[in-house]
Amino acid sequence: MNILAQAFGIVGMLFNILVYQQKKQKGVLICQFFAALSFALNYLLLGAIIGGLLNLVGVVRALVFYFEKRTKANSVIWLIIFIVAFAASYPLTFLVFGTPMTPKNFIIEMLPVIAMIIATVSLRLGSARAVRAFSIFSSPMWLTYNCFSGSIGAIASEILNLISIVVGIIRLDIKRNKDKTV
Repeated sequence: MNILAQAFGIVGMLFNILVYQQKKQKGVLICQFFAALSFALNYLLLGAIIGGLLNLVGVVRALVFYFEKRTKANSVIWLIIFIVAFAASYPLTFLVFGTPMTPKNFIIEMLPVIAMIIATVSLRLGSARAVRAFSIFSSPMWLTYNCFSGSIGAIASEILNLISIVVGIIRLDIKRNKDKTV
């Protein structure tokens, strides 16, 4: 079971890396959908409940934003729904799914919740550039959580994500801005 869990983590890692190299928001969302689905399975199989719950909500979030015209994703209602769903995952982890209520767990389980809220705000802004900019803050939170959850693919993913974010910012944001001013 652990091998299967880690395999899903590696698949999620591959899709997650591709997120930051997309030029268009639709590409970002397709990659995020498959990354979230893979990581949901990865975390749930590892018993890392909050990571699994947050990624299941992330699957729905990617679909809502992908089909933005049909779902009216630009409505502030969706932002509120996702923030509430992410925030609700936190107490559910302890009260329903039995994660021990220790000071360490209170902090560690909160990090990915904050990271998902940051990511949702960046998606609502509607540009791949915003996703890269906000991910500089959310990615280290996931990296910390992943170290405690034992997901090899997720740890590698966040390390590579941080590299990919920086490359994407340099390649797509800074370099393009320099090219426009020259």
